[in-house]
Amino acid sequence: MTSTSSPTPLAARAGGPLTGRVRVPGDKSISHRALILAAMTVGETVISGLLEGEDVLNTAAAMRALGARVVRLDNGTWHVHGVGVGGFAEPAAALDFGNSGTGCRLVIGAVAGCGITATFDGDASLRKRPMRRILDPLEQMGARVLDQAEGGRLPLTLKGALDPLPIEYESPVPSAQLKSAVLLAGLAAPGETTVIEAEATRDHTEKLLKHFGAKIVSKPHGDNGRRIVLQGQPELVPAPVLVPADPSSAAFPMVAALLVPGSDVTFEAVMTNPLRTGLFTTLREMGANIEESDKRADGGEEIASYRVRTSKLKGVEVPASRAPSMIDEYLILAVAAAFAEGDTQMRGLKELRVKESDRLEATAAMLRVNGIKVDIEGDDMIVHGMGANGVPGGGEVATHMDHRIAMSALMMGLASQKPVRIDDSAFIATSFPGFVELMKGLGADLS
Repeated sequence: MTSTSSPTPLAARAGGPLTGRVRVPGDKSISHRALILAAMTVGETVISGLLEGEDVLNTAAAMRALGARVVRLDNGTWHVHGVGVGGFAEPAAALDFGNSGTGCRLVIGAVAGCGITATFDGDASLRKRPMRRILDPLEQMGARVLDQAEGGRLPLTLKGALDPLPIEYESPVPSAQLKSAVLLAGLAAPGETTVIEAEATRDHTEKLLKHFGAKIVSKPHGDNGRRIVLQGQPELVPAPVLVPADPSSAAFPMVAALLVPGSDVTFEAVMTNPLRTGLFTTLREMGANIEESDKRADGGEEIASYRVRTSKLKGVEVPASRAPSMIDEYLILAVAAAFAEGDTQMRGLKELRVKESDRLEATAAMLRVNGIKVDIEGDDMIVHGMGANGVPGGGEVATHMDHRIAMSALMMGLASQKPVRIDDSAFIATSFPGFVELMKGLGADLS
């Protein structure tokens, strides 16, 4: 299992404005999926702009262990020589996903459609996260769980289906990971595998499947959902992938630029997929000065540049229906809400309780230790904003081995009255390598 180094505390304090042009790392969701699907093609795929954080590197290592050839060249491109749908080889050792729930769950789905046995493991944080939600449909398709920790958690050993069955599955929760696991297993099944979502979730898997030649159709279902139908047993064809900049990573310096006086920062080539940009919509509703330019399409995704300048924010109500498009961004939204005038009410945040930590409780604790009043009512969070200059700060935040808590707390410290300290910054590298250096380059005081 992944071992962790000793904690690396870090503090952020108010200083001068944040200024400059930056390109944040490649999108993590697409990076995972590009590696996995490239490994399921017949031939070689070239991936540019891959996020080289620990989470994605663990997925690359898993693809190697399953028989694909994965090589990084000196020019930064990644070359994946796939083994075809259903062609994974049985790994010699447990597949270690470190801190990555996305990589682990997607690969469990991909392995479920192969007649091999594999053990999945991760760090202490990932071992706490539930896997049962994806195992239920995969068992319906013929996969079998041979061993598991209590509650369907890691470490677990899965025997994939030699002859997987296509299913029609109605997802009980809005989860792109659950949907993707079923679709990846469905690649090896004959006929049609169907996933029905009551709330549409990020559709990167569907777009990349189509990019690699799969026959997949997604249609509206109900008020806000989708019905996705995949034709099984395709021969996936290699195709180049350019990974756009990650909107979830851009969110942290973007909110800091809104809060730190005199700031003016441009973020280049950020993905604008509407199923990922709920935060941008919400910030604009709060009064954020965010200008979009240079819009274009690349690799099946829309991208654009964003110019962000210091803004006076007001509290808003964020509907539960927006949660799937910004589930990873509520932590940094809570920081923005702390500096807004009035209350911000965030509805329907149940999914935050099963992330790297219980992010709902951890976010509330992050705010409270820095002098901000916050209420949790069921699955709703209400942040009582203190205005642009009103956040006291001065607290030490427990990160719970969660990279997004760490980055959110540091962004708070850049605009609060007293420095904000986090107990450990080591896990930031799982999703945003070079984060501290990028922020310092914009003028942030982090040490």
